[in-house]
Amino acid sequence: MFEEGPAQPEIKTETRELLERLRRHRDAILAQVRRAIVGQDEAVSLVMLSLLVGGHSLITGMPGMAKTMLVRNVARALGLSFRRIQFTPDLMPADITGTDVIEDDMTTGHRTWTFSPGPIFAQVVLADEINRTPPKTQAALLEAMQEGNVTVRGKTYPLEKPFFVLATQNPIELEGTYPLPEAQLDRFLFNIVIDYLGEEEELQVVLRTTAELQAEAEAVTTAQDLLSFQNLVRRIPLAESVGRYAVNLVRASRPSRNDASLEFVNKYTSYGASVRAAQFLALAGKARALLEGRYNVSCEDIRALARPVMRHRVLTNFHAESDRVTADMLIARLLESVPPPRSEL
Repeated sequence: MFEEGPAQPEIKTETRELLERLRRHRDAILAQVRRAIVGQDEAVSLVMLSLLVGGHSLITGMPGMAKTMLVRNVARALGLSFRRIQFTPDLMPADITGTDVIEDDMTTGHRTWTFSPGPIFAQVVLADEINRTPPKTQAALLEAMQEGNVTVRGKTYPLEKPFFVLATQNPIELEGTYPLPEAQLDRFLFNIVIDYLGEEEELQVVLRTTAELQAEAEAVTTAQDLLSFQNLVRRIPLAESVGRYAVNLVRASRPSRNDASLEFVNKYTSYGASVRAAQFLALAGKARALLEGRYNVSCEDIRALARPVMRHRVLTNFHAESDRVTADMLIARLLESVPPPRSEL
């Protein structure tokens, strides 16, 4: 059952029913995903949160870490259409968005322009190795992410809702890549890092993937259900103290000559997180509270999501590179240095 915070108003019957439906769907979705995916609990949870919030996410991991399989099976469990785009240096914007083609009408002999949609016309799009394609093609994808539609020859075509882009990046073999600019990175809700599995989990992967039959997720919900859940997320109340904590955490990540700024931030960062980081912390915190059976957001939700929300928004400088200080390390120190409000202690 979902819990009501002590200071929260009574939950309406309609909302309570939707909360219980989300709980049932959450358990069913996770059960389906677990049929195909071993371990990676944090990555699975963050992908789920991303879809609940309605945001796009980056997934960073070494080759062979089941990034594609994870996204495909989550999409299947949610009953959403799925397309994978392999980004390469010769990929053109029209290869993603689609293009107009000339068709002959056999009855009249006339030729007409007909729009042929590209692979972006799916509800879940996996942009595989997004940093391997030129900026012009990256921009075409990012425009669709921001606007929810594509424009071809001056005509706009809406993308079916819900619409998500989950883009992968390979942290090795960076020669010949086109790193995403900071302003484009800021459009992604999370940067989800997928690490190696433990020994027993890796053994389970080997046993499953070399068997005659391989399990895959089956749809347990619909696109309309997901849209309802996204609307529910935005209805979750956010206490001013929790919202202020998210804002303070983000503001503390920015270097400044102000005496109140943190010394290690001034030393190791070039740029801190944007206002969008605080917005995403609040939204993702609401979704996390729902998935954990709560109807109120806590500072612990904000703290738990600080790394995936901020790690691609905190830009380190040459001092950090020299001292081998990563963005994750800086965020960990931020969490130690910026205390939550007293009411949350």
